[in-house]
Amino acid sequence: MNEESKNIADPFVGAKAALANHGLLAYPTEAVFGLGCAPYDEVAVRKLLALKQRPEHKGLILIAADYSQLLDYVDDKKIPQDKRFTVLQHWPGPITLVLPARPEVPRYLKGDFDTIAVRVTAFEPARQLCKALGTPLVSTSANRSGQEPFVTAEAVYQEFGGEIDWIMAGATGGRETPSKILNPLTQEVLR
Repeated sequence: MNEESKNIADPFVGAKAALANHGLLAYPTEAVFGLGCAPYDEVAVRKLLALKQRPEHKGLILIAADYSQLLDYVDDKKIPQDKRFTVLQHWPGPITLVLPARPEVPRYLKGDFDTIAVRVTAFEPARQLCKALGTPLVSTSANRSGQEPFVTAEAVYQEFGGEIDWIMAGATGGRETPSKILNPLTQEVLR
């Protein structure tokens, strides 16, 4: 198979190229379009924070295809054995969990917290994107701070144009509200 044929067969080739170049992605999630990047790429995360006009101290959400993609960020050893089922039963699904962060997780991801917000998505387009890229993604709503989030690829393109390196076609999951944010160890609902 020649290189051109491989690119046609891989719908995520543009996303992979964007990640390799500190790029930003837009993709449909359960309720709105998300903006994201590789969480290990500080240059890209800082570009995303600037684009969103979002302060670093708030922290960000990571989405993943499965829990194993989050183990570089979640301090799994701090989830008590007797609470593991209660914690992990929420996934895959539209619930973001606030879990203990590994000590080396940078502030630009976790903000002023010793936890990190993570979600194993059940929304197939976003799950396939994370799976194809082999990494979780920073996932924040596609809007600038204070604006309503966008729900179509066209609206994202009109607002951000060349500031986003790759936009995934497709519809959102149709949820009316953003994902619930829950600390499963304390049962505190944060959103």
